[in-house]
Amino acid sequence: MISADEQAQAIATLRTVRDALRWGESALRRGKVFLGHGTNEYGDEAVCLLLDTLGMPWDAADQRLLDARLLPMEMERYVGLMVRRVNERIPAPYLTGRAWFAGLEFSVDERVLIPRSPIAELIEQGFEPWLSAERVQRVLDLCTGGGCIAVALAYAFPDAQVDATDISDDALAVARQNISEHGLEERVHPRQGDGLAAAQGRYDLLVSNPPYVDAADMAALPDEYRHEPALALASGHDGLDFTRALLRDAADYLTDDGLLIVEVGNSWEAVVQQWPEVPFFWFEFERGGHGVFMLDRAQLVQWQHQF
Repeated sequence: MISADEQAQAIATLRTVRDALRWGESALRRGKVFLGHGTNEYGDEAVCLLLDTLGMPWDAADQRLLDARLLPMEMERYVGLMVRRVNERIPAPYLTGRAWFAGLEFSVDERVLIPRSPIAELIEQGFEPWLSAERVQRVLDLCTGGGCIAVALAYAFPDAQVDATDISDDALAVARQNISEHGLEERVHPRQGDGLAAAQGRYDLLVSNPPYVDAADMAALPDEYRHEPALALASGHDGLDFTRALLRDAADYLTDDGLLIVEVGNSWEAVVQQWPEVPFFWFEFERGGHGVFMLDRAQLVQWQHQF
């Protein structure tokens, strides 16, 4: 915890960027905050909050700034953000209102998950060698949340129409904002519905980062994750309630050569135990992450009786 006395002392005595970053990193370490919503180092978290305070982009971190003096109001705002980060355990992207995914910037708030899916790496690679961009005409981002995956997919497949569906009207409001910020209203279409109910027709690619956290993991979540909407996280005792329904019905929404790509995170072991004979293809990621599988339509049809 950052006490009121420490907060007042920090505002009164810290002067430079270097001072602010040193104190901020120390406060985060002492507070034992949980990272993982965009940064993996306490120093980077402090930089993120300070640059937001200064209204500067992430890539503005520069040695030349270290000895620059902050205005009193800037120091007060920075210390205030740090107090909320440590004492209330609010993830940094909710404090700044901004997050990055697949090299793109997005608006976020507590109506949506903070984007962190390893699917970003697949999108940046254009899903090669499994897909060729010229044959992708229709894409579905199922459980779109704030629309980050849908927007990134639109960049990856510039000739495709992208449907972005979610059960939550609140989440879709954020998605619409992000679609508008990226100028993609003509190609990315937010639709409300439960599961595949909002899907329209067949798709060359169906991507989903659905709820997949099992009951045990939900009970053990760090406080930072409890600021995120539980509806987007929890999926029954084993984390597979949503995935079961998706596997049963996905073939009906894919073209003959269509692909299904789903993130199940830590519930990947439950997937393998539940369907040991199904030939799931599990991606490996250079930047970390796990639990993302792929099946094509033919495989979904072949094994539909098991789902």
